[in-house]
Amino acid sequence: MINQTTSKILMVRPANFGFNPETAENNFYQQKDDRDLAEIRTIARREFDGFVSLLQEKGVDVLIIEDTDLPKKTDAVFPNNWFSTHDDGKLVLYPMFSPNRRLERRKDIIEILIQKGFKISEIVDLTFFEQNGQFLEGTGSLILDRINKVAYACRSPRTHNTPLGYFGKLMGFEIVDFDAVQVISGESSQIYHTNVMMHIGTEIAVVCLDSISLASEKLKVQEYLEKTGKKMIPITSKQKFQFAGNMLEIQNKLGTKFTVMSESAFQSLGEVQINTIKRYTEIIVPKIPTIEKIGGGSVRCMMAEIFLPSM
Repeated sequence: MINQTTSKILMVRPANFGFNPETAENNFYQQKDDRDLAEIRTIARREFDGFVSLLQEKGVDVLIIEDTDLPKKTDAVFPNNWFSTHDDGKLVLYPMFSPNRRLERRKDIIEILIQKGFKISEIVDLTFFEQNGQFLEGTGSLILDRINKVAYACRSPRTHNTPLGYFGKLMGFEIVDFDAVQVISGESSQIYHTNVMMHIGTEIAVVCLDSISLASEKLKVQEYLEKTGKKMIPITSKQKFQFAGNMLEIQNKLGTKFTVMSESAFQSLGEVQINTIKRYTEIIVPKIPTIEKIGGGSVRCMMAEIFLPSM
């Protein structure tokens, strides 16, 4: 049986968290911070540890990987962009837009997974697309409906059609791709990652339909969500800017399901939206304001799900 959620999560505790000018080129959620760099790194680790504690208190199995001090990796806390795992034993490596983020790919993390008793039957390596300036940034670019084998993706400088098509063919996913835009300082620009505006759980779909510019593509997304039986929870563009689309559904060892969202996301939601989510899952709300502000990513980006079978 294929599950949408897992109770096993891999998270990377940051060593050198900070503002990354390479990714800021198309991630408008990143903001510079004038605080001392050492202070920022200490706060980021504190937020990370608090997040992990919340998950562990709920019975979620968290595999904590310590970031290596060298080479310095400002975004190591967001491991979901460089790899994903699947219940057939496949591990996919993804082509990354930012050259300094490619340093996050660590063979020793794959070896740790094997040592922990997870079976990797095949490594699907898509990183060769980087040579041609083509990118697909893991479950930032791809919102996977694992049960129905549908991958939703908004095209952007980090999500290109060719690697997207490769992923679909190699992994057996139907691709639903579209353009999603946001208005920054009066100018329209592509949303850099799909997980900024969309989340798929076992029974729910949180989606910023307002950001899908073409009516035909908006309708296509709605039709697929309805066809696959998802309860749609629309969010506004304003809520999207508070990371309300950046959620992840996980479960604990007993099978209790949780929707994880940041405090910023939770505070942006209305009572009806919150109650609808609570009808299907419990909610976990970590506080990660510094990681969100400087890193431009939220809770979903910090969790790499482990779907690999046990040996």
